[in-house]
Amino acid sequence: MIDVKNIHKQFDRQAILNGVSLSVKKGSIYGLLGSNGAGKTTLLNTISGVYRQDKGNVFIDQQPVFENLEIKEKMVFIPDTLYFFPQYTIDQTASFYKNMYSGWNEERYVALREVFGIDTSKKIHKLSKGMQRQVSFWLSLSAMPDILILDEPFDGLDPVMRKKIKNLLVQDVAEREMTIMISSHNLREVEDLCDHIGILHKGNLLLEKDIDDLKSDVHKVQLAFKHDTPSSLFSSMQLLYKEERGSVTLAIVRGDYDEVTAHFQNYDPVIYDILPLTLEEIFIYEMGDAGYAIKNILV
Repeated sequence: MIDVKNIHKQFDRQAILNGVSLSVKKGSIYGLLGSNGAGKTTLLNTISGVYRQDKGNVFIDQQPVFENLEIKEKMVFIPDTLYFFPQYTIDQTASFYKNMYSGWNEERYVALREVFGIDTSKKIHKLSKGMQRQVSFWLSLSAMPDILILDEPFDGLDPVMRKKIKNLLVQDVAEREMTIMISSHNLREVEDLCDHIGILHKGNLLLEKDIDDLKSDVHKVQLAFKHDTPSSLFSSMQLLYKEERGSVTLAIVRGDYDEVTAHFQNYDPVIYDILPLTLEEIFIYEMGDAGYAIKNILV
């Protein structure tokens, strides 16, 4: 549904995006990760048609996005920094959305009032940051978009409200095949929601992969031996990281699960465990491989 092909973007002669290409399938939740200043917000603004790329193409349903009203009517972008019309109430803003989006569902807008519990006669600019974030989701989901683009969407929300909103998002993906693209520094949130991720660093896409495939390729192992650790233990392995903790060796290796297990068991360790890797650990390793600081990724 979303196809980004070799896009470049710069501001004041500073390159922000350098030939980024990615694809997001219909009905999927794509997590965009990256270091600070990687270009994530610029990429989301370009995909949503706020910015026009300097080179390359952005297509949604095989149509260019920039200044395409037909495409934008089916898409909602919730930015990191929210903006609402000054002095507008929730109901007044809902009327604006209703005129902008042909898919607006008034019944859903009314039903979601029970979820968010905010007085619709309240002026939005007088609400707290977290409540404004709730209103942005309330209005966006009532517009029934085919594509929802989110930049740090859970900032300011309490745990209960985050759970409610995530349930609503998953419901729309399951029932309507809504497509979501989400950028967040909270990797646990992304891990819970996303089925596909891309990692952006200094304007370049380091990798793009199904999250389950990503986890199946990288393993955290814990080993101990009766005597010294064999010198050839990692000689034929793709070793990503190693740390000695007394007599225990902790390491991250890449490879097929069964082949990794068979390799280490040939050395007859007294302790051998494959421990679950979090998305945060994988992210830190990939950043380290790209020259970003890496310390204490094994916890």
